[in-house]
Amino acid sequence: MPTVKAYGAKSKTTPLEEISIDRREPSANDVAIDIAYCGVCHSDIHQTRDEWNFNPPFPMVPGHEIIGHVTAVGANVTHFKVGDKVGVGCLVDSCQHCKGCDNHLEQHCPNKVATYASIDPKYNMVTHGGYSQQIVVDKNFVLKIPENLDLAAAAPLLCAGITTWSPLQQWNVGEGDRVGIIGLGGLGHMGVKLAKALGAKVTMITRSASKGEDAIKLGADAVLLSNDCEAMAAAKGSFDFLLNTIPIDHDFNQYLELLAFNGTMVFVGTIEPLTHGFSGADLVLNRKKIAGSLIGGLKETQEMLDFCGKHHITSDIELINIQDINEAYERTIKGDVKYRFVIDLKSLA
Repeated sequence: MPTVKAYGAKSKTTPLEEISIDRREPSANDVAIDIAYCGVCHSDIHQTRDEWNFNPPFPMVPGHEIIGHVTAVGANVTHFKVGDKVGVGCLVDSCQHCKGCDNHLEQHCPNKVATYASIDPKYNMVTHGGYSQQIVVDKNFVLKIPENLDLAAAAPLLCAGITTWSPLQQWNVGEGDRVGIIGLGGLGHMGVKLAKALGAKVTMITRSASKGEDAIKLGADAVLLSNDCEAMAAAKGSFDFLLNTIPIDHDFNQYLELLAFNGTMVFVGTIEPLTHGFSGADLVLNRKKIAGSLIGGLKETQEMLDFCGKHHITSDIELINIQDINEAYERTIKGDVKYRFVIDLKSLA
């Protein structure tokens, strides 16, 4: 069983530091990957600090936006070969036979195995993520990265990209649709890029005028300042679809009012309780919908990557060394990154 270098948290109250972890030997259905880059998702912070009260196992090696190169394949692997550029997202296994798996929605499998802080029942091992030198993954959970994409900037597509792509696909967002992206961060900036590439008329909805200016540079057609009461009132009923990326509890009624008849607002940014009520009359009389969406299945994620390759879409990133990860966590909390940190794993060597 190979031992590799990694960065992880030994408890929920300790900073990340260099540790050693064991990786399993590749089985007949596995792909072994040397990790080149790994994105830093805000959920990595929540998990390592147990802020969601999931009681995860420690030590924990985070990271589920993984990009690397294939170094070995098992006897049953035909879709990948040594040297391929590949990615691994939020999942590394599932039961493969439930309703979710049968519909290519492995993220909804009741027995899914997360890329880190999860128990893999096949091997009776705790999973460790991409803040490490290598990873071994079942072939069904490995993704091909388009050749034309910058590998470091493609890493956040494995979470931020699919998290915003999936609801755009579920609600058939396309040419001419009036789309509002609420919040400009790791998720929001990908929402702007993907919705625009799908042909939608995209508006960034934010409290920050400077973020609005950034959104225009990213491709947004317009900006709506949510703290401008007159502008919000004028925009009532003007959006077909709203992608809500706000990661904390908030009063979403002001955004609900922006939806047109038969419009939908989808939450992708928060899993904590939303404590504000909403007007049932507004939903009923105008056939509005509130929904949630969780990452995406493997088939959908590959489709997203292929779309990004076709349209030359990647994330805006700041590349860091692994030794700077604790500072990056604090800057992520402050919103001091445009728009995703990515770790260069060469620094771990």
